Amino acid sequence: MGQPRTSYNAKYKWHTTDLYKDYKEFDTEYQRLDNDLALYSKYENHILDNAQTLWQFLEFDTKFSRDLEQLFIYAHLKNDEDTTNTLNQALYNKTYLLYQKYVATTSFVAPEILKADYKVIANYIKDNPKLNVYERMLKESFKLKKYTLSNKEEYIISNLIGSLNTPSEVFDLLTDADLKFDKIKNEEGKLEELTEKNYHEFMISTDRNVRRRAFKTLYKTYANFKNTYAALLMGEVKNNNKIALLRGYKSARASSLYHNDIPEDIYVNLIKTVKENVYKLDKFWALKKKILKLKDLHIYDTSTPIIKKVKQKYSEEEAKNLILDALKVLGNDYITNLNKAFNEGWIDYPANIGKRNGAYCTACYNVHPFVLLSFDGTLNSVSTLAHELGHAMHYYYAIKNQSYQDYGYSIFVAEVASQVNQILLSKYLINKTNDIELKKYLLDDLIQDFKATIYRQTMFAEFEYLIHEEDQKGTPLTHEDLENIYYKLNQEYYGKNVVIDEEIKYEWARIPHFYMNFYVYQYATAYASAIKIAMDILNKKDDIINKYLKFLSLGCSIDPIASLKVVGIDMNKPDTLEEAMNYFDGLITDLEKLIK
Repeated sequence: MGQPRTSYNAKYKWHTTDLYKDYKEFDTEYQRLDNDLALYSKYENHILDNAQTLWQFLEFDTKFSRDLEQLFIYAHLKNDEDTTNTLNQALYNKTYLLYQKYVATTSFVAPEILKADYKVIANYIKDNPKLNVYERMLKESFKLKKYTLSNKEEYIISNLIGSLNTPSEVFDLLTDADLKFDKIKNEEGKLEELTEKNYHEFMISTDRNVRRRAFKTLYKTYANFKNTYAALLMGEVKNNNKIALLRGYKSARASSLYHNDIPEDIYVNLIKTVKENVYKLDKFWALKKKILKLKDLHIYDTSTPIIKKVKQKYSEEEAKNLILDALKVLGNDYITNLNKAFNEGWIDYPANIGKRNGAYCTACYNVHPFVLLSFDGTLNSVSTLAHELGHAMHYYYAIKNQSYQDYGYSIFVAEVASQVNQILLSKYLINKTNDIELKKYLLDDLIQDFKATIYRQTMFAEFEYLIHEEDQKGTPLTHEDLENIYYKLNQEYYGKNVVIDEEIKYEWARIPHFYMNFYVYQYATAYASAIKIAMDILNKKDDIINKYLKFLSLGCSIDPIASLKVVGIDMNKPDTLEEAMNYFDGLITDLEKLIK
């Protein structure tokens, strides 16, 4: 169980002082930005008066946006350090209100610019070369012209942002701060409070009774709140569908993918390819059931390692050195920059009471990236750290090579760099040891990563699609409907060698990514891309390091499909997914050989 945040060594906490030295400095900046919002009014109905005015407006808006991002990141980080801290809650809430005010204030911008023909913009860029830096962003705006509403309608939608985000915010508060689970007996027979943070540790226990108790206790609690979670999730779905249809998209999925320049065929092909290859995962379950000497393999058995005696534990320093060694294959430039993350306060390790569940990386263009996790010394925790540092390096290279408006990479490629790091770490560990038992453990872990990232996330993606589709048809979905849809998908994606326990039908209630509007499928497509990149790096394919660093540096300066082509990947073709499935089959074969 975590301790109060004050009990942890400051060395392992992120440096929020890089953003603002204290709350007073934050408040001063907050007041300045709040006052400066009024300056937008002088540009209303005048943005396109001439090339100079357009440039002046974009410069003003960019500077304001950068500073608002810094303000928001600070409030976001402070709140996530300890979600029970009321001062930080207030800080976050008022900053979010300022963001909403900014969105409402600037709602006139897109409709006003899009009233013109793009030829007007093109001529302005010729007249004022300083506008070149905004050309990509302006072109993207005109791509959305047919889906942009009138000034008044955009103003109404922008003012509803707070309400539209309510399902996600309530989900976070309920799950991270309010939800409490019963105590259960751990492997030592001692009572320990179950939490979302330690649930994974229970599920990898070698004691089957511990796994079963944790599984049933967790989902019993979620079942007690099934009506609340169903209302929250369907509120999110309805918001996504209504906004998409109001703008003229055929669906919420179409809207989400169009915004990121992704053809819907990629989403459809992912589900099709993964479901066609469930037999490969089924083969692994059959092998695991045999290794664990179980008559039946239940869902709560699927995460436990096949080797009982391997219990690797790492300190923060050991994790750092391990990751640096594993990623040396990415070259000196990458390692030099990665050391900044470790040495300059980018990472927040403590598993303190009230800390936001999970792990993430965010970035401030004015400062640097920040990584949050609850480090517990397990191999899984080390892998999570490597994953989030992949995001950090992706942000860092983009910040160093792109303008503010072009540094934020598309969510379609967001998980590529993080997964490359995880794969390289796993391969390094497997190749480093001569211990056959440890190799088995590590191969099993790599297979589990593949299962969790491609099979599981694709199942999530299909669930997300199905419930949006049913809502769009006008079907009212209750918690029972969500449970039935989710349970059936588990049967389809796990195969015939796993007992699908009834409690798993409540799992949808605990997945935060269902509040991110068709995000999850990109974990799977990104992992497939990352496998190819990592294998090319390990196989020292011609100029792959330079190509990869260029990919990291692109931000959103080109569309995500084109950016992947820089490293030799064409996601419009099925090759990458099929290669990933063959790679997965090879991992299972390698494990079978070690077992024999």
